[in-house]
Amino acid sequence: MESNLEKANECPQTFSNNADELDIREIFIAIWQGKWLIILITACFAIASVFYAVNQPNIYKSEALLAPVEQDSKSGLGALAGQFGGLASLAGVNLGINSRVDKTKMALAVLKSRQFVGNFIEKHGILPELMAVKSWDKNTNSLIYNEDLFNPATNDWLNDPASPDALKPSKQKAYKVFTNIFNTEVSSDTGMVILSVEHVSPYIAQQWVNWLVADINEAMKERDVIEANESTQFLTAQLEQTKVADIRSVLYKLVEEQAKTIMFANVRDEYVFKTIDPAVVPELKFKPKRALICVLGVILGGMVSVFFVLTHYFIRRS
Repeated sequence: MESNLEKANECPQTFSNNADELDIREIFIAIWQGKWLIILITACFAIASVFYAVNQPNIYKSEALLAPVEQDSKSGLGALAGQFGGLASLAGVNLGINSRVDKTKMALAVLKSRQFVGNFIEKHGILPELMAVKSWDKNTNSLIYNEDLFNPATNDWLNDPASPDALKPSKQKAYKVFTNIFNTEVSSDTGMVILSVEHVSPYIAQQWVNWLVADINEAMKERDVIEANESTQFLTAQLEQTKVADIRSVLYKLVEEQAKTIMFANVRDEYVFKTIDPAVVPELKFKPKRALICVLGVILGGMVSVFFVLTHYFIRRS
């Protein structure tokens, strides 16, 4: 009696194991029966991935290693603000002790701003190289443009046949494309900044990196000079209004610091970033990874073909 019960208890497990084996066997049978279809679909994906990879232009990446110029917050205006901030506030003068911002962070923010990027593109006239270039001829070191958009002979953007408007990209489109090929990385250990640009031409990539470094230094210098001149005018007006000797002494020192700021800005080209390792013309492409594209294409084709064969097999059985 007990042996019969044990056999009855073992039957469901046996049936379950047999069902699992049957399912796996059916899967292999379905794959084997559809092997030629799987090979055909995978081959099509492989050919398509190879065609796609071969037709992608080489992208080159040029980088520059920059060191932030040290800013001594314990001297100059920072020290004066800490020493005489309370006294100056009695006269209604705000020395900005809590408004000082790290110039490196501000410069990186300015680099990625729409205004700076727009001015950079317009100043150097790089809109065609940014938006209308298809590839680069290594032998002649010349750019190949999309002549449906831009005519390099006349340096004109073409008109859209469907509308009277020219095909010249807007500033917002240019900004979006530029921010995709331009990047900054800040090392958490050393604080060094890596500024990089990607382009189909390695020479343009290097040139744009150099221009970006020079322009951000110039832009930050102009900002500080304008601010110093405005502060000097304000402090001079305050000097004319107050008669308190101690406050006048503070204001004179502040005017002196503003004069130092203007002087240092005029004599220092690398105002915010000092170039440690300048950009060079890259010899090797950065992307695309053509071998990886082909491998992924084959894997995707195999997955799609197996799924199609199994789905077709079980639908036909049901």
